[in-house]
Amino acid sequence: MLVLHYTGMKSCNAALDRLCDPAHDVSAHYLIDEDGTIYRLVADEKRAWHAGVSYWRSETDVNSTSLGIELVNPGHEIGYRPFPEPQISALIELNRGLISKYRIPGTGVIGHSDIAPGRKMDPGELFPWERLASCGIGLWPNASYEAGDLDGSVWSKLAAIGYAQPGNEAKGSIILNTESAETDVISAFQSRFTPNTVTGVLDDKTRKAIASITQLYA
Repeated sequence: MLVLHYTGMKSCNAALDRLCDPAHDVSAHYLIDEDGTIYRLVADEKRAWHAGVSYWRSETDVNSTSLGIELVNPGHEIGYRPFPEPQISALIELNRGLISKYRIPGTGVIGHSDIAPGRKMDPGELFPWERLASCGIGLWPNASYEAGDLDGSVWSKLAAIGYAQPGNEAKGSIILNTESAETDVISAFQSRFTPNTVTGVLDDKTRKAIASITQLYA
């Protein structure tokens, strides 16, 4: 898997200091500055501590099965902003190489908020997932994509995509044991697939989006 993050820090230097300091118990395989400079911090074959407690498509030890890529961005707490063109271009080039080398499927390109809803918000609603998908990185429905089946459980559909299920410990709900669990998962989905409407509310637009996206991940 590829897990995409933002640093949530004021500068690239601050992020490098944090990611390279053993005292902080956090690391990533790659860091991409806003000017497109790529830093390789951990060898691909080594485990990096970027995912934390997380879950995706039955995998609960995401750190052991993924590559973590950090994008320099202050994040929601200190000044979230769009990702610059040089940064995204560098990310696309890097991801294409990693996907080809390790045969990573579209279902395995994810954001931190996908695997840790509620606990993490990155890379957030300003991240250009649709553009990445147009370059063969991750999945996104095209404009003519048929609406999915609205019958059945929304949560079974979200599970088919890959999200953890509230109240099911066998499915990694250790990260979803709060009263806001359902809202957190819906918000994570919306941040990824309906970024103009991130409310945490399971409205008709979100239900239709979930039904359609499920077909891509089946």
